Amino acid sequence: QVQLVESGGGLVQAGGSLKLSCVASGSIGSLNMMGWYRQFPGKQRQTVATISRAGDTDYILSVKGRFTVSRDNAKNTIYLQMNNLQPEDTAVYYCNADVNSPHTPWRTDNYWGLGTQVTVSS
Repeated sequence: QVQLVESGGGLVQAGGSLKLSCVASGSIGSLNMMGWYRQFPGKQRQTVATISRAGDTDYILSVKGRFTVSRDNAKNTIYLQMNNLQPEDTAVYYCNADVNSPHTPWRTDNYWGLGTQVTVSS
């Protein structure tokens, strides 16, 4: 089993910054694609940013130029630096990862963290 634990959420004023972290632990052979997602109340979860093991990134249009996703493979950690936050960024942010087990390296399993709340006041 693999656990993903997010941290770094909180309350910030519009224009402020937060940095989210997500640490993966457990039975990890390799961490492949990782990403950040967010969910607004009553809405489906949406992709915010993804990053491959090699560091290739992708963002939704609304966060391009404001958010930066990065990862530290040695620490099994993914980050999301969020700058110039706006009230419309208020959501629960979730970490996601594709993981190969050391025992079954041919199989990829997908895991989610429990989420961290980000609230941006106007």
